[in-house]
Amino acid sequence: MKFAIVLFACVAVALADVSHLDTVVRFDSVVNPDSYNYAYETSKGIRAEESGQLKNAGSEQEAIEAKGSFSYTSPEGQNVEVQYIANELGFQPTGDHIPQPPAIPDLIQKALKYLADNPPAQK
Repeated sequence: MKFAIVLFACVAVALADVSHLDTVVRFDSVVNPDSYNYAYETSKGIRAEESGQLKNAGSEQEAIEAKGSFSYTSPEGQNVEVQYIANELGFQPTGDHIPQPPAIPDLIQKALKYLADNPPAQK
């Protein structure tokens, strides 16, 4: 009986439709003490790559800066691509589908510059 169950399970796995699964078709990776990079691609067209570098090694401002990109096809069939930098200032993505803030009006820029050049006196 156990043999029949195992045989049935093996046949079920062999006949299973796995065409919907995404498999990795390419993967490259290099890791060093102060840097790394990797890249991969899947059978469904997902691609990603990233490289990272240790900045200010040994100081109090030591941080890793990563630069990379990834792309995929949305459910609507559109290609989505994101490029990014991640560092001590946070994750900073760019892409055509990412909303951008409106331009800062000239008067506001002038006021911000004035405040930066003339900080209020500390009490």
